[in-house]
Amino acid sequence: MDAPVPDQNDPVWWEIAERMPVLAWIADRDGRLLWSNLRWREEIGGVSIGHLWTRSLPPETREAAMTTWTAGTTKGGSFSLSIRCDSVGDSMTDVMVRPVVSDLQGGGRWFAIAADTVQQRRLESARVSTQAELDTLTNAMPQMVWATQPDGYHDFYNAQWYRFTGMPAGSTDGEEWNGMFHPDDQDRAWARWRHSLSTGEAYEIEYRLRHHSGAYRWVLGRALPVRDADGRIVRWIGTCTDIDSAKRAAEQNDILSRELSHRIKNIFAIISGLIRMSARRMPAMRGFADDLAKRIAALGAAHDLARPHSEVSRPTVGDATLHHVLRELLSPYADHQWQVTGDDVPLDDRGATPVALIFHELATNAAKYGALSTPDGRVSIDVRRDDEQLIIDWREGGGPVIDRVPDTTGFGTRLAVLSIEQQLAGTITRDWRRDGLVVRIEVRRDALVREPSVERA
Repeated sequence: MDAPVPDQNDPVWWEIAERMPVLAWIADRDGRLLWSNLRWREEIGGVSIGHLWTRSLPPETREAAMTTWTAGTTKGGSFSLSIRCDSVGDSMTDVMVRPVVSDLQGGGRWFAIAADTVQQRRLESARVSTQAELDTLTNAMPQMVWATQPDGYHDFYNAQWYRFTGMPAGSTDGEEWNGMFHPDDQDRAWARWRHSLSTGEAYEIEYRLRHHSGAYRWVLGRALPVRDADGRIVRWIGTCTDIDSAKRAAEQNDILSRELSHRIKNIFAIISGLIRMSARRMPAMRGFADDLAKRIAALGAAHDLARPHSEVSRPTVGDATLHHVLRELLSPYADHQWQVTGDDVPLDDRGATPVALIFHELATNAAKYGALSTPDGRVSIDVRRDDEQLIIDWREGGGPVIDRVPDTTGFGTRLAVLSIEQQLAGTITRDWRRDGLVVRIEVRRDALVREPSVERA
């Protein structure tokens, strides 16, 4: 399409032409300069109106440029030429000129623009170099790396993906990737992926991916959106990490743990049975025996809460609260020796295990060495909310006098670090007072309930 000559009577058109970010000028059929924009005047200069625009070129290129110009204008259509042009500071710059016929009357005029091809080549070279570095990085990673368009269309996989799956290059593009999952995981994977696409939330899920051997292996899939300056999603970058061996090892450990726990609970049951059998022979001891049997049963329940759990074995806490779990843990001990007061907060399986571990350990130590080891000893647990923080104070009194701070770090201390500081990201401090141990635990309230996490089968 022919381009009109900038008209000084049209201020909008003139301002656009004047401010164009590329070299622009108007010349007649013979190459005489009729107009140049601001970019031309700042970078070229030295060529007055009415003179040949080719005077801006170095002497060795003027003749060839003028020959091409004359041939193009004589033909009467649009044409292009590649030249080298002096710029500010006499630097040499490759440009591409594209004159366009604007008016064939009165000898004709041509509107020309010049694009800096050197900068274009540098940008292209940088892009190619960056892409090569990215390809090398993604192919060197042990994870499978993939990428999609904003709508979720898969258009890139690294070499590790093809090594793992054994699929031909390009065969899993688009929506074909879902066919690589175990049939039982496909709907779940699709639903989770569509949710991330619609909300922009991070994608994270465990599923079984078909290995080139034909077997299905567990992998952890993750993806994050790449956003532009305006916050729009322009790409999704994801990884698949083979976790099959770790998952199967965890399952085996869980089976062993559950078997060991089952045997321990059986021991509690056997002891309770022996107590009741003995009580039948000694009716006078029936009340004592029943009370002891209940406490042993409570120890079994506390054990089930306190032992480490997996996704499969963890107890269903339901609508339990922190007070409920604390009372369960202290129920094996005489009712008059302990109390739980203060604020109560929700607690689910995420917080139950670490809370049970630490307070079971505190109660066990108190029964061995502290307040619960004497008939007159007392333990109080006070819970207080402070905005989003939860403060739990354990206080012992009436037990043996503490004449020195223990100089060794035992299992209980290490367990506290694991349970409170690592699992719940909280803090625990101990104050070995002469009349009894005082322990303060601080955690965030939301650390005691399960957060949205990796979706699992």
